[in-house]
Amino acid sequence: MIVERTDFLTVPVTDLERSKRFYGEVLGLPPIPGDGSWPEFQLGENVSLYLFDPTNVGREYQGPHTSPIALRVADVEGARRALEAKGVEFTGETFDSGVCHMAFFHDPDGNELMLHRRYAPHAS
Repeated sequence: MIVERTDFLTVPVTDLERSKRFYGEVLGLPPIPGDGSWPEFQLGENVSLYLFDPTNVGREYQGPHTSPIALRVADVEGARRALEAKGVEFTGETFDSGVCHMAFFHDPDGNELMLHRRYAPHAS
């Protein structure tokens, strides 16, 4: 099997309208055109984020993602300040790993997200 690319990441949600507002208005992600019943937002140039309410297909909501989706931004601190001004609460201080900066937060359903920026090359 050869994977050509990742088309989308699925994020489980319990309230599509609330989640569409968070990802579109608060995070400022551009929506992908559609009828709105399967909301999708563009993440950079090669992948999108798909909001999925499992109850719409007869499944049960099993809880949020606990492994963060890393959203690459040019300036982690600047993006963090902008989101905090919109009411987003971060968990802890911005973390400097020695190769990147990370700032962790959650969407309204508790799905983990992170602002991320690598500033040093990968270790060999």
